[in-house]
Amino acid sequence: MPDSSMLEDVERYYSGKFAEHGATAAGADWNSAESQELRFSQLLRVVEPRDDEFSLVDYGCGYGALVAFLDAKRLRYSYQGFDLSTPMLEHARQEYGGRPDRQFTSDATTLRPADFAIASGVFNVRLSVDDDRWLAYVIEKIDRLNELGTRGFGFNMLTSYSDPERMRHDLYYGDPCLFFDRCKREYARNVALLHDYDLYEFTILVRK
Repeated sequence: MPDSSMLEDVERYYSGKFAEHGATAAGADWNSAESQELRFSQLLRVVEPRDDEFSLVDYGCGYGALVAFLDAKRLRYSYQGFDLSTPMLEHARQEYGGRPDRQFTSDATTLRPADFAIASGVFNVRLSVDDDRWLAYVIEKIDRLNELGTRGFGFNMLTSYSDPERMRHDLYYGDPCLFFDRCKREYARNVALLHDYDLYEFTILVRK
């Protein structure tokens, strides 16, 4: 498992991006706002269309971009956001907090189960952690998403089907078939693998 110093390296990486680019897609290490919102759209497919109100855990909430996305769609929801980056959380609290149905924390142990839990981009940046140790970490966190999402959960990840010349040594590229199989066997019968939205990644949705 990655030790605390390794996760501190990841925190410094993202806090550095935020310090450089601010509350923008680049500040969360995404290429564009369009791709960031496309990821949100894929992950939110785990929410049933009939749900006019739901609770959500955003595991890796960054500076609160998902809150702005949900508000723009005029959805009714309660929200818990978790992130490692203190500067990002401070911005999220200032911009989107101040309401009893919205909470932001750096302590993952305080998160309470909700209808759905999602994680966008949290498995991508492994820096110097080797693949086997990072995989063990990813599986542990997916187990946690399963605990937090009582009705379902979703996550995305860079894909091992990426073009070799575009792959970076400091990023983790997961095998979508491996994670689909694990989710199907361990968590629920209803599992969707989305790999058709023109990004070098995949999204998995688990509905219970």
